[in-house]
Amino acid sequence: MQTEKQPATQTQNIFQRYWAWRKKRKAIAKEKEKNMTLSQKVWSWLVLPIYALLIALVVHLFVGELVRVDGTSMTNTLQDSEIVWCSKLAYTFGEPQRNDIVICHYPGRVNELGRSAIHFSAGLTLNQYTIFVKRLVALPGDTVEITGGHLYVNGELVPDPEKMGSVPRDYAKRTLGEDEYFMVGDNRLTSHDSRANDVGPISRSEIMGKVTNVVFPLSNWRAAE
Repeated sequence: MQTEKQPATQTQNIFQRYWAWRKKRKAIAKEKEKNMTLSQKVWSWLVLPIYALLIALVVHLFVGELVRVDGTSMTNTLQDSEIVWCSKLAYTFGEPQRNDIVICHYPGRVNELGRSAIHFSAGLTLNQYTIFVKRLVALPGDTVEITGGHLYVNGELVPDPEKMGSVPRDYAKRTLGEDEYFMVGDNRLTSHDSRANDVGPISRSEIMGKVTNVVFPLSNWRAAE
């Protein structure tokens, strides 16, 4: 009988030592906090929010961000008001590929408030842009042409993804430059994109990341393709 009880006794002793260690640690921390000055206490309260803010900033700048789809330019691939995850790491370790869904901004486009930048100081300026979600259909060096509403890349027809029709706007044959990317919405009937004279091809610096998943509503969770 003693042999059978021994494992249970050992487990009990381990838990007792753990809780005793935890209690001692809490007592030390409490005593340390009691001896802290007011300024030290304030600083300790601020450390966690500062760390959280820094981590959130790093994630936003270098890892990815959540973006809300606004409008029907990517219907039915992406629906209005869906929330998508945009990976910035995808283009940190790789380059945009033909047929990627990306978030980008357009040349010279400012946000809805009409401001193009917030100036914090002489050396710190935060640019603001309206974000667009589009499909990358042509890369630098590709030849693009739109005839009768039909899109051709390198002489090959690019099918209408959603078969909704297309704005009957021609685009003269053009070979994209070394830093030119051609964006088109999947709903070509309504999308305002690189086909428009006020947009045209965009540069690599204006591509912010790759849309990989629809994450909200949860019932619509899926890969973005």
